[in-house]
Formats: sequence, C-alpha cells, structure tokens
Amino acid sequence: MFAVRLVNLIETHADRLSEGLLHKLKSSEQYRDLVHRVPPDELQRRTHEIYFNLSDWLLTKTESEIEERYVGVGMRRARQGVPFSAFLWAITTTKEYLWEFMQREGLLEEPVELFGEIELLHSLERFFDRVLYFAAVGYENARQVEVGHAAEIHAVGR
Repeated sequence: MFAVRLVNLIETHADRLSEGLLHKLKSSEQYRDLVHRVPPDELQRRTHEIYFNLSDWLLTKTESEIEERYVGVGMRRARQGVPFSAFLWAITTTKEYLWEFMQREGLLEEPVELFGEIELLHSLERFFDRVLYFAAVGYENARQVEVGHAAEIHAVGR
C-alpha cells in the first residue's frame, strides 16, 4: 500500500525532517519561549521521535498510549514554563512541516494513490488532534497540581 511506503519514507528522512523543523522553530519569534525553556537535546529527541516512529504512532499505538505520552509531555512543558499557545503552535507546525515535506518530495501527486494518501492524512490528523488534546490535559493537570499545592501552603500558613 502506498500509505505504508509513504510513512516508511518519512521515517527514513526523520533526521532531515527533525533538523529542518528545529531550524524553523529556532528561527521564528513564535517559538522563542519553547526554544529557550526546553533543553535543546530534549526538543531534538521529541521532534525526531514523532517522525522516526510515525508508523508506530499511526498503526500500533493505542489511544491510551498516546494519552500517556502526551499528557506527560503537556505536564512537562507546563512545568518548564512554556506558554500553552507556543506549545500548541509547535505541534501544529510539526504537522505542517510534514505536509510540506510530502509536497516538496512530490509524494502527493499520483491520482491512483489518492485513497492511500487520504487514509494517511486522516490518520495523521487524528494522531495530531489527539496529541493536542492529551497535551492540553497535561497542561491542565500541571496547573491543578500547582493550584492545589499553593492552596495547601496557604492553608498551612494560617
């Protein structure tokens, strides 16, 4: 199936995709807080992980596995002080950068392969939508923990 070959090509180019995405993130004002607050090696690992393991994320990971990973990532970014808007924008950019790669490589042109492409794009949309949702849950969880901790400190101080 074409979609599987396409995912394999993306995984093969994971290093190049990750490097290009990191360059884009580092060179844009919108990501300043993300780039300055997340250690460079962690940012590189996360971007590479999505592209390199794309077939796992799309085909074998369950929703609960995606939830576990991205609630944790959301909580970590919240604790690192990354504004939620910057975090959401970075995930959206990760998806858009992948789309640009497929267009640049001429991978979305064969009409015969259209159904496989549509299926892949739907899977990508579903994956990134879940990433955004579960990361938002992680942010909310981190904020609730902070608020609860502040309330405990305030109550003890009385």
